[in-house]
Amino acid sequence: MAAFAEGTRTWEQSRYDEFLKGTTHGVAISSDGFLWLAPDFKLIASTPASAVWATAVGADGELYAATGAPARVYRIRSGGQPAAIFTPQELEVQALVIDKSGVLYAATNPDGKVYRLEPPKAGGENAAGRAGESGSGWTSSVFFDPKTKYIWSLALDGSGNLYVATGDHGEIFRVSPNGEHTLFFKSDEPHIRVLTLDPRGNLIAGSDGSGLVYRITPGGEGFVLYSARKREITSLAIDQGGNIYAAAAGEKRSGNTLPAITVPAPPPPKNGDSGAAGQAPAPESMTVNNSAAVPGGSEIYRISPDGSPTLLWNSHDQLVYALAFDRRGHLLAGTGNRGEIFEVSGREDYVELMKAEASQVTAFAKAPDGGLYVSTSNLGKIFRLDSGRNEAGSYESDIFDAQVFSRWGRAAIRSQGHVELFARSGNVDNPDRNWSQWKKIDLERDAEITAPPARFIQWKAVLHPGEPAPRVDSVTLHYLQKNVAPEFDDVTVTPGVRYQPAARPPNLEPGQRFDPPPNPIHDHDAIGVKWTVGDLNDDQMVYSVYYRGDGESRWLLLKDGLNERFYSFDASLLPDGGYTIKVTASDSPSHSPGEALESERESPRFEVDTTPPEIKDLKASIEGGRIRVRFQAADSFSTIKRAEYSLDAGEWHFIEPVGQLSDGKSENYDFSLPLSAARAGEEHVIVVRAYDRFDNMNSAKALVSGR
Repeated sequence: MAAFAEGTRTWEQSRYDEFLKGTTHGVAISSDGFLWLAPDFKLIASTPASAVWATAVGADGELYAATGAPARVYRIRSGGQPAAIFTPQELEVQALVIDKSGVLYAATNPDGKVYRLEPPKAGGENAAGRAGESGSGWTSSVFFDPKTKYIWSLALDGSGNLYVATGDHGEIFRVSPNGEHTLFFKSDEPHIRVLTLDPRGNLIAGSDGSGLVYRITPGGEGFVLYSARKREITSLAIDQGGNIYAAAAGEKRSGNTLPAITVPAPPPPKNGDSGAAGQAPAPESMTVNNSAAVPGGSEIYRISPDGSPTLLWNSHDQLVYALAFDRRGHLLAGTGNRGEIFEVSGREDYVELMKAEASQVTAFAKAPDGGLYVSTSNLGKIFRLDSGRNEAGSYESDIFDAQVFSRWGRAAIRSQGHVELFARSGNVDNPDRNWSQWKKIDLERDAEITAPPARFIQWKAVLHPGEPAPRVDSVTLHYLQKNVAPEFDDVTVTPGVRYQPAARPPNLEPGQRFDPPPNPIHDHDAIGVKWTVGDLNDDQMVYSVYYRGDGESRWLLLKDGLNERFYSFDASLLPDGGYTIKVTASDSPSHSPGEALESERESPRFEVDTTPPEIKDLKASIEGGRIRVRFQAADSFSTIKRAEYSLDAGEWHFIEPVGQLSDGKSENYDFSLPLSAARAGEEHVIVVRAYDRFDNMNSAKALVSGR
């Protein structure tokens, strides 16, 4: 936030929305406007896939990852590279779970199937010459084919029963360990998107279509716990107290049969290849959507054990893909499309923990020692999130534009713990284009900013662990702009207009600057002047208005000390003639004497004529049964525009001058009117009037005797 005071100015950042504009490196941003050291977050594996949709952790701590584009299941050992153990012909491996014996169940899309993946027999890897690193030794078989297009989620209960959430018809199947299956639950929604089990063995399911959260008993009896305001339930999590947390996204609307946000597109075939044999092409709707494609953003709800719902968090531009709890029981939300992880504590109480080097955070899985594995898409990577803080973190502010070349003063920081502050500056808006180096600000002494004077500046805070824990509340930089003279765009003069200032809006704070726009009012006797002027320093300005007549060399003052950017005066103050207006603008209200700058601008030439034309030699007589009228209209400055007559208070009628063209300062008129016999003996009144080019009017009358 930039504060535009007179003279020395300040740029302060202290709010969440301000800190969001910067770049974090191991630093978290809290919703109440603090910078903290973020938890340790490290990349542990990169896959060739565009998305990692699910992960599962084996008994020995090995990690399994389900990916899409291409569809694979990878095994990742500590410190090792991902090794493919399963390569189906479908486009995606969407869901993955592991049972107590180490058997994996992998669900694919589209034309969804559930595959059973069994590890090598004892000694199998050694017999293969450690071929397990490349996937050899694992066996796969179709465990369940629900004959549906999509399988979205899998869940295993304590007895080894596998629950399969499907699309197209919104069905959930239960498959026993021996492969026998039954239709466990059928909804009236197009898709069942996510599954989880509560401590009592109830299956909690979220749908796409109406955004419903179901509780389904072991007997298959379903009950809608909540109908979200969003279209799709994208993730579920249950805490130790039995509270259900549900994330939802997308606006509800009819006609959609595909989920809103979670289907990735495979890369296009190379060299005309149509893909693996038997592999179905991806439908056109299978894209990794962004927030523009899923209007409405996301919401997170908490459903308490008694069934009462609470809106916990919402965002207009974040899409929540995954929910989980860290070892302290804090709710984490993985989002897109900036790959951010939020820690959500309550309504309007959250922390942006970090940004992954990917577009979407798609899944969480608990690591054996209490950390979390974090999966992403675009690109398909796996990170590890631990509760311990980073050894150090840094935050780089956004680029501040002082508008003009400026000299930097001191910095002020509100913080605790061990925090270092740096600054750098430059004269282009990209720091990579030859800015100064980072200069440390000595906060123990005068906190002077030693970055060179320039137009742009940026600050950086480095947070070091210790007691108390480091925290940054606000950073303020002081600066002084080089004064620049005001610049005019134009000066406009309009005769016949009077300007009045618009009313001050009632919502402005006391002392807040208000530059009222001119409100034009038609006034024949006034002249309105308005001008457009700017000041790069945003200084307060004062104006003076001068005039000069044709052929004159001296400017005469009309008005000085003006604060508005317009002025009106009576036209009668100026004799008829041609004039030019000059307006000067000074920034003296914002500067010490001798430091102020001034500029001026002249208007185009304009003319003033407030004197009506004269009516001369008006004569009226009866000749040959007609009334003959003669007169002259003359103006000292402008041409005669038109003339009219009225007989005996009748309507006005236009008359042409002698020669018909009305193009001179003096025009003669000679016309006759028919006179009926019945009125030949009566007395008549003739009134004539003439207008000059500025619509000044004069009139005269003549009496005609009928005798």
